[in-house]
Amino acid sequence: MMAQYPLEHEPVKPADAASRPGPVVLLDNIRSAWNVGAIFRSADGFGFSGLHLCGITPNPENEAVKKTSIGAENNLPWQVHPNALVAAQTLLKSGYTLLALELTEDAIPLPRLATFPLPKKIALVLGSEVCGVDPEILARCQHKLYIPMRGQKRSFNVAVAFAVAAYELMRA
Repeated sequence: MMAQYPLEHEPVKPADAASRPGPVVLLDNIRSAWNVGAIFRSADGFGFSGLHLCGITPNPENEAVKKTSIGAENNLPWQVHPNALVAAQTLLKSGYTLLALELTEDAIPLPRLATFPLPKKIALVLGSEVCGVDPEILARCQHKLYIPMRGQKRSFNVAVAFAVAAYELMRA
């Protein structure tokens, strides 16, 4: 039996992105439906307002996404975009600040996110498990963030990395 903890707030009822505060996530060619489902679940848990599923990223019509998200796909608005660059440009035109989770030469450590003021409209951008975020999208991101690591591996699974970044965004 799981322990019951008091909620710090009332659960958010499903709503459209305009009425639900919180950042959005743009998934750029994520291959694994299991990762997408896990990202849906974490996005719901951390109060994201929606997901943009781009390129080959599976959507909740995929059974593996549904199974892994355990219903979170019903709590969040999501949109499918054939082209991630066009989706990123649309978010920018709508006033979003793009933050890429990608290890680049100019990336800042994720924990430093709490040290500078964040805009109200944030889109967290995650890229393919193999290739990362498309360079054309990276060029349009106002900040690149990385998760400091101590082990031999240079990256986390994309769903794990999203959860870490989403937690840091919630704290900032």
